[in-house]
Amino acid sequence: MTHILHRAIHSKLLVAVRGQGIEIFDADGKGYIDASGGAAVSCLGHAHPAVLAALHEQLDTMAYAHTGFFTTDVAERLADRLVEDAPQGLDHVYLVSGGSEAVEAALKMARQYFVEMGEPRRRHIIARRQSYHGNTLGALATGGNEWRRSQFRPLLIETHHIDPCYAYRLRHEGEADEAFAARSAQQLEDKILELGEDQVIAFVAETVVGATSGAVPPVADYLERIRAICDRYGVLLILDEVMCGMGRTGTLHACEQDGVVPDLMTIAKGLGGGYQPVGAVLLSGRIFDAFANGSGFFQHGHTYMGHPMAAAAGLAVQNVIRNENLLANVVAMGDHLETRLIERLGNHNHVGDIRGRGLFRGVELVRDRSTKTPFDPSAKLNVRIKREAMARGLMVYPMGGTIDGQTGDHVLLAPPFIVTDRDIDTIVERLGDAIDAAVAGLA
Repeated sequence: MTHILHRAIHSKLLVAVRGQGIEIFDADGKGYIDASGGAAVSCLGHAHPAVLAALHEQLDTMAYAHTGFFTTDVAERLADRLVEDAPQGLDHVYLVSGGSEAVEAALKMARQYFVEMGEPRRRHIIARRQSYHGNTLGALATGGNEWRRSQFRPLLIETHHIDPCYAYRLRHEGEADEAFAARSAQQLEDKILELGEDQVIAFVAETVVGATSGAVPPVADYLERIRAICDRYGVLLILDEVMCGMGRTGTLHACEQDGVVPDLMTIAKGLGGGYQPVGAVLLSGRIFDAFANGSGFFQHGHTYMGHPMAAAAGLAVQNVIRNENLLANVVAMGDHLETRLIERLGNHNHVGDIRGRGLFRGVELVRDRSTKTPFDPSAKLNVRIKREAMARGLMVYPMGGTIDGQTGDHVLLAPPFIVTDRDIDTIVERLGDAIDAAVAGLA
């Protein structure tokens, strides 16, 4: 009997006893290729010696110091590195313990910015349907995944949602990418005008949508249009790169590929690679200056923000990514992953779409390829795929509710940056076999 309240109370979990490279081993000695990085976390795989050495060194020096009394050299060095590598204009860092905390902090920063600037009437947050921004109440309210939100709705702040830039499901027949991008972005301007152009605080979006829809990238100049609309009405742009950022798509920040710089950016997961819980908000100089020249205080805080062990892990992971030139490997292996997925699953009767960037790829499953009809949610296809993959020694991230929080299934892949072409081949073959076994008898 366990005394842990696990995510699924009646499931029987394997016991992980060791991680090495791209594999996790259970108590029976069976290895599982970590092709999802847990939840797009383990970007360096497991037991990387340089990260372990940095953690040992930090533990011997200073494990914890409260940020109400002290800063630490390692936290300062991590912030310096993050600003050095950030898109131009993001020049300050707020260190927290994870993605949900980062989103909560960003929402508060956005609101306080307008209070400091003498615009306290701004109160509305706009995000996108079928998005995910975390499980704390502010982040959950901002996210647009109805399955996660429904039972907690009475506790959630009021937010507003527009359609995502989800080409496979929402682009019209024969519609060009540029036209679809323009139509999708126009929904933001329409919503701002509906709410009042001087009433909106921020628009929040995942640069590449992660767990809820499966690596859905923006189309054409969608994000450039979004940036322009935000600028037109003085609305802050918050990009959530908790899952898709920190190298996962082939550039350190996913928005680099779209030529867009947000006012606030949230990062976590791959920031510390799972070696410690760590996240951060990157904020623009104008937001920092509003605080510095106003109250001089950001009215927020957590006990473990700027934690030295977490900062040491984050800095070590970023050093490894740079020193081992891993972003180049993400691009090369991402291209190979896309090629192999298309070869193995591109003509599969139950694969509707293969999408993503770098080592962040999604496969959408459908009952009928020609009509894009999803499987019935009662079939629990995502559960079947997970079970079949694990039986084959493969960890992937299948999710249900891809379309609207209830219907639709996808599999998310986010393997470590250190994978080889042979690893990719093995991942794709095992995934294909798992999908074949899972859909057998369901069509």
